[in-house]
Amino acid sequence: MSFDVTADAYGRFMGRFSEPLARRFADLLQLRQGRRALDVGCGSGALTAVLAEYLGAGAVAAVDPSESFVAAVRTRLPGVDVRRAAAERLPFEDAGFDIAAAQLVVHFMADAVAGLTEMARVTRSGGLVAACVWDNGGGRGPLSPFWRVAHDLDPDVAESDRAGTREGKLAELFATAGLRDVRSGELAVRVTYPTFEDWWEPLTLGVGSTGSYVAGLDDARQAALRAHCAAQLPPPPFEITGVAWSAVGVAG
Repeated sequence: MSFDVTADAYGRFMGRFSEPLARRFADLLQLRQGRRALDVGCGSGALTAVLAEYLGAGAVAAVDPSESFVAAVRTRLPGVDVRRAAAERLPFEDAGFDIAAAQLVVHFMADAVAGLTEMARVTRSGGLVAACVWDNGGGRGPLSPFWRVAHDLDPDVAESDRAGTREGKLAELFATAGLRDVRSGELAVRVTYPTFEDWWEPLTLGVGSTGSYVAGLDDARQAALRAHCAAQLPPPPFEITGVAWSAVGVAG
């Protein structure tokens, strides 16, 4: 899946969570000088930037199916090899990387097993393949509070339950893709919002299923949703915690 939005819109929508999440995720990747890493589904470059910081830009490559994201990361991180491509068809030779990582991407892949298999293909034997996805299935993602409120107003509405977003499912996908010695866990990120508007405004930017849902409401229903969200969330400033499932496996 590609996002037909600007990198700035995505950053305002999810950047507060994806930037600190990238630091926690990177701790699982055994990053050290001399290793080459690939960021699959780089988005606006949260994880790519951390990889480049640890390894050097010349040791990092990134792909994303959205041209706006590719252009933004090329500008943000000169020296990183950034290409437009889907996870299921990576434009790299076999065993070219020590690490292939996908942050908040597996649940958007058209075929998650195929995408992970491709990540394993481009990773050397003994190298690491890693991914993390929000625990949407368990209601602990950063957008879960929004979807609970939306469900109050429309019982037919529910948070998207995609591949890997329930406990144990990401590790199962890794095993199906042929990765071995799979280790799974969870990563938590806490973000403080100083005002309600600071939380609400990014939801109106049309990013992802949340943005599409809000944009699809008429003015009256959107106003009702906004008011119900304001009533249900704690008084500002308030904190939202997002929890992601992680999995790391060995290629080859």
